[in-house]
Amino acid sequence: MKTVSVCFVCLGNICRSPTAEGVMRRLVEEAKLAERVLIDSAGTGDWHIGQPPDDRAQHAAEQRGYELAALRGRQIAAADFERFDLLIAMDDKNVAALRQICPAEQRDKIRLLMEFVPEADGRWSGAREVADPYFGGAEGFERVLDQCEAACRGLIAALRPQLTT
Repeated sequence: MKTVSVCFVCLGNICRSPTAEGVMRRLVEEAKLAERVLIDSAGTGDWHIGQPPDDRAQHAAEQRGYELAALRGRQIAAADFERFDLLIAMDDKNVAALRQICPAEQRDKIRLLMEFVPEADGRWSGAREVADPYFGGAEGFERVLDQCEAACRGLIAALRPQLTT
């Protein structure tokens, strides 16, 4: 049985990447693909290792039925480039940080999350990055959820052909 492993990456692994992980976990469950899509998240920085996601991220996620409380921050490691098929960054700075530690032959594994938003979803057309909500208010965490939901639906659609072979 073919599987695909995905790691979502942001700066500290307490806002955007755990939100994407939580959204993706539920969507693959609903799509009956949980056994075939392995999901994790990590940060490029080391400030929040072992900590749960930001309370504001957890609250916003809970309002939509996503569970983030059990997740814990971790820092991306060189071994992750062997372990994962895709390392999906939230913004261009995370892409640059990943490229610094990534073996050259594995750079094609690094993608931006917003690349997966379907063109039909005009709301996010032209958005390259998931904006960091850390220094803002609750509306930033809602926006992250909106972006993650749209992009993760597109990601599942993109992965489906690989999972059916």
